[in-house]
Amino acid sequence: MKDEPAKDDANVLSADDVARLSKLAYARQFPARAVIVTEGEETDALYVILEGRAKAYVSDAAGKEAVLSIMGPGEYFGELSIDERPRSASVMTLEPARLLVIPNEKFRAFLAEDPEFTLHFIRKLMHRIRELTKLVGSLTLLDAYGRVARLLLESAVEENGVQVVPGRLTQADVASRVGCSREMVSRIFKELTRGGYIVVDGEHRITIVKRPPDKW
Repeated sequence: MKDEPAKDDANVLSADDVARLSKLAYARQFPARAVIVTEGEETDALYVILEGRAKAYVSDAAGKEAVLSIMGPGEYFGELSIDERPRSASVMTLEPARLLVIPNEKFRAFLAEDPEFTLHFIRKLMHRIRELTKLVGSLTLLDAYGRVARLLLESAVEENGVQVVPGRLTQADVASRVGCSREMVSRIFKELTRGGYIVVDGEHRITIVKRPPDKW
């Protein structure tokens, strides 16, 4: 598994966890923009990202998307498949990616045999529920600027003494994650750049120079 700054350790499996799960799984390579699972499909496996990044999202009949999360190495999805109900979101790779695929029946048997891991896994699920609660609150209570600022701050990791948002995060990505138009995000980015709060390079890599104000 490639080293990469973790957005949030509570969402990332340890190397030991990945090694244990790999004994139940097989690895698959996916190209960029491959839809790995589709919202509403029958569930059959848990996936762990070894290399690359993917996005979890929901969409409507008109093709409008809302991105729920961007995931990287050590993160997993499909955990809700253990209840054998249809998938609640789609997942697409953002770049070439290598994943572990763990069939449901093997994962359920593993949980039954290893209560320590099961408790650890439940804690991770609870953390995700809290994150989704925060997302709903953000969409409901914050204006567009507040949602963009919160996304940047919560996505950033420390790198060489500065706060950097890992990977490429385009304005279109931000718009789909915070529920507003790309044009609105563009205006907010211009104001944040003009105010000296962020720097965006040609690779869409965002550095937070100083904390953006709570309100604009």
